[in-house]
Amino acid sequence: MTDLLALAYPWIKAIHIMAVITWMAGIFYLPRLFVYHAEQSMPGDSRDQIFTVMEFKLYRYIMNPSIIAVWIFGLLLVMTPGIVDWSAIWPWAKAAAVIAMTWFHMWLGQRRKDFAGGSNTRTGRSYRIMNEVPTLLMFVIVIAVVVKF
Repeated sequence: MTDLLALAYPWIKAIHIMAVITWMAGIFYLPRLFVYHAEQSMPGDSRDQIFTVMEFKLYRYIMNPSIIAVWIFGLLLVMTPGIVDWSAIWPWAKAAAVIAMTWFHMWLGQRRKDFAGGSNTRTGRSYRIMNEVPTLLMFVIVIAVVVKF
């Protein structure tokens, strides 16, 4: 198995990077949709219905498959011999940030359900603030992987 992982390493890494890009696009865009949804519609109006469909499709058809691919191919990279030095700090920092990003993904999913059910209580400003969370986590992940401190 480890020989196969080493042989497939460039492909696994490429797919992992593409999945991360797709996931991050959704992670950045969905809170922005929430800002507009919270500020420009009321439950049940035509804008509410349009935002609800957009948010559902982004989360279900782009973000969810992407997060699954990120985790699968990321774990395959971790299992590839010689790729991760677990005595260093960087893989632990990256793992913590990826787990936090996964929590953020799930938090967004719950907020999407709140909008769909007409029970959102958050303001556009709160979604703007929360939209900074993935940026901070991205800095940690990229620096950890590239600098390998």
